[in-house]
Amino acid sequence: MNTVALGPLALALAAAPLLPGLINRVKAFFAGRRGPPLFQLYYDLAKLLRKGAVYSRTTTWVFRASPAVGVAAGALALALLPSGGTPALLAFPGDFVLLVYLLGLARFFLVLAALDTGSSFEGLGASREVAFSALAEPAFLIALAALARASGSLSLSGLLGAGGGELPVRLPLLLLAAAALMLVLLTENARVPVDDPNTHLELTMLHEVLVLDYSGPDLAFALYAAALKLWLFGAVLVRTLTGWLPGSPALQTAIFLAGLVTVALAVGVIESCMARLRLTRVPHLLIAANAFALLAVLLGMRQG
Repeated sequence: MNTVALGPLALALAAAPLLPGLINRVKAFFAGRRGPPLFQLYYDLAKLLRKGAVYSRTTTWVFRASPAVGVAAGALALALLPSGGTPALLAFPGDFVLLVYLLGLARFFLVLAALDTGSSFEGLGASREVAFSALAEPAFLIALAALARASGSLSLSGLLGAGGGELPVRLPLLLLAAAALMLVLLTENARVPVDDPNTHLELTMLHEVLVLDYSGPDLAFALYAAALKLWLFGAVLVRTLTGWLPGSPALQTAIFLAGLVTVALAVGVIESCMARLRLTRVPHLLIAANAFALLAVLLGMRQG
């Protein structure tokens, strides 16, 4: 265990709610309105933590455990990621597989909790979540496999700096992997064009419907887990594009944080300039993500 990485992990845990705030500020700018404060999610979390929770008599321990599992899985997944010039807190060969499994565990409990309510509405959202994840998870894993092929490392600390060798040779692979990761980021975090996080219409809700019955601290944990997930996918994307850059640890950390801000701004621009896709078109988007990831793997095999 690398104790030096405790600082970046603590920063991620503390600053993750800023990313949704940045996205909302960009969307407000494009809409010509003032919008919510940058720290709005912090205010919401503090307010929810002071409230009590209400549970249906039909729910079991699964419903109560899901938010805590989501936060724990997100925090452990962040411990596997290198941040800027600092290696990961936990690093070992094959840790990228554990990363995918941790994300799958959080989703598994979230879907089970939605089904545990006995609501057909939440069951609808759970079925959509599982259907889209069946296409998003392979794209994510294949993109990481392409980076592992390019870097020659089976650890996230190595493969997220996969620009080793001549950059002009590796650049097409990195761009293809980044394109796949960006599409996966939008899908996994229920952003436009896959889902509209601001809607509450039955025919369009994905992630929001899964946490619809939560209140108080449980809802705070669910929202915080979603912020950690956004930070995590943004960190993977940024490290894919900037992990090869030389420089001191301080410079690399600054580049990493600037990259995360850029990702949040890009998501805000996408949500301001695009409409949500029809549900039947979302699989096409994810198939494109898988195609990008597979092309990156083929390039890596040819170059290796």
